[in-house]
Amino acid sequence: MAVTLERQTFTVEPLSPVLGAAIIGLDLRQPLDASTQRAVYDTFVRYHVLCFRDQHLDQDQQVAFSEQFGTLEHHIASNRGKINPLVHIVSNLGADGKPSGKVSSTRWHSDKSFRPQPSLATLLHAQVMPPNGGETCFANMIAAYEALPAAEKAELAHVRVVHSWEISRARGGGKATPEEIADAPPMSHPLVRTIPETGDKALFMGEHAAYFEGQPEEVGRVRLEQLTAHAVEERFVYRHQWTLGDLLMWDNRCLLHRANTNFDAARFPRVLQRTCLRGAATA
Repeated sequence: MAVTLERQTFTVEPLSPVLGAAIIGLDLRQPLDASTQRAVYDTFVRYHVLCFRDQHLDQDQQVAFSEQFGTLEHHIASNRGKINPLVHIVSNLGADGKPSGKVSSTRWHSDKSFRPQPSLATLLHAQVMPPNGGETCFANMIAAYEALPAAEKAELAHVRVVHSWEISRARGGGKATPEEIADAPPMSHPLVRTIPETGDKALFMGEHAAYFEGQPEEVGRVRLEQLTAHAVEERFVYRHQWTLGDLLMWDNRCLLHRANTNFDAARFPRVLQRTCLRGAATA
């Protein structure tokens, strides 16, 4: 499908039956005119993941492109090698600059779901990639919600979930600092949220979702694990095989994502630069 506008033209190619589309023909180093911005955003809402092929953005250029779609969010994690404070370097490199064998973000999550205004979109730009593997995997939370039985949808309609950076860090074997805890206190969001542009309903959970508000923590934790197991079944998942220069833009409101560890992380570097757009309060 070709989208032709007053000054800029791009082609949309679906990436899978589940979600995702490649955007071909735009140079993201150049500002988008208003009609192109709207067309890109509408395509983003429709496909949930956009892959802009053959891009070569430095950190400031990625920030400039991202800010055409909203306000950028700051990052909690420490960030070696950053130039722009609004950019987070996603890397398996150690302090010596060599592959460490460790890969981050391997558990299913929605970025910054612990914020009062969880992330609208994440933009991730491939800088150095392994020859094979290291995909980013996405699960469609709209499709997962729609596949639930009607009785279960009714049961979950008014459930709220507490999202906690501190608890998710602990579950992953880390420890949040006092500064991080003060910056990101626990936050409650509806388990089923509505996407405002379409009215679609999506499950909103993932690694940072800790327990059901007003219920014993263990009960909510077990139920969230069951829902996640359902939501990441193969029928709802797309795995993006990176090509150098790809820039992905995905909708955190209706997706879970994680990094795949199916490469030799002690031998091959995997480096990407990341920006996050602040969203709106959940509904």
